[in-house]
Amino acid sequence: MKKPEVLITGANGEIGQRLVEYLYEEGIYDIVALDLCEPPAELAAKCTSFYRGNILDRSLITGMGIHHRFEIIFHLAGLLSSTGEKNPMLAHQVNVDGSLNILQIAQEHSIAAGKPVVFMFSSSIAAFGIRKDDDNSVPISVRQYLTPMTMYGINKLYIEQLGRYYSTSYKSEDKHDSVKLDFRCLRFPGLISPETIPTGGTSDYGPEMLHAAAENRPYECFVSEETMLPFMIMSDAVRSLVMLSRCEAERLTSRTYNVTAFSVSAGQIKKKILTAFPKAKINFKSVPQRQAIVNSWPGQIDDGPARRDWSWVPEYDFDGAFDEVLIPRVKQRYG
Repeated sequence: MKKPEVLITGANGEIGQRLVEYLYEEGIYDIVALDLCEPPAELAAKCTSFYRGNILDRSLITGMGIHHRFEIIFHLAGLLSSTGEKNPMLAHQVNVDGSLNILQIAQEHSIAAGKPVVFMFSSSIAAFGIRKDDDNSVPISVRQYLTPMTMYGINKLYIEQLGRYYSTSYKSEDKHDSVKLDFRCLRFPGLISPETIPTGGTSDYGPEMLHAAAENRPYECFVSEETMLPFMIMSDAVRSLVMLSRCEAERLTSRTYNVTAFSVSAGQIKKKILTAFPKAKINFKSVPQRQAIVNSWPGQIDDGPARRDWSWVPEYDFDGAFDEVLIPRVKQRYG
């Protein structure tokens, strides 16, 4: 019997690889994956189909839509914050126009199936915009301070609104619009993984610090020691995506949810890493442009609605994440 199909865009990225592995181990779905880069052989082997290409390639996306029928789409592909600030036009094209292509597939498949396709979107705390005179001492809700200062954050916030539009107001040209896609979004904090080295994210100083220490490389952190951000480990991020994708629609009170696990300063991360790698050379030299971006993000976020609506609870707090998962696996990775 054929399994239901899921699509994962950005499948070769940090979240994508772990999500492929999670769903493969469950064995519930046939996994269709898309990424710009060639996947490792072991990752491709876990997918029923793996397409190498650009989410801006409409002919590729249309062809995928013809050959598959997706019940869930996990849209993870996108250009990250640091890269996006260097080339904002490209960031807009990839993050917005590319997302429109994937939204359109979801809408067409919803109409064809006569039921909504669940469209899972990975957003970010970059969608927030805290100003110097704003009170950043309390957890920020999903609807506060939505004035992002980066192209990446602007793109994320706009796609959140596009998803809401497709789920509630979109009308196709042929008027077959009685069934609309079911857009659901997670605003992730900084994510830390022991398996993959991050590239291009402004919150990546945490994982970069950890991997550099394990490799015995000196690391110069681009934010100040006092900088506070919310984080979670990759396994919790993947679990939250899957949990929200399976929640009954009638339980949801929002299309966008904050999720978080712990808020810590860059100095606290350094201190924790030094307990495992006492010879690690970590210093701080704030880079003004990157520091300004991080300062515009909340130090704490309120994920109460996720906890109430779909029983979200992170598995790991700060100590558990580093002591039980991150440090042991990073040590194993680097021998």
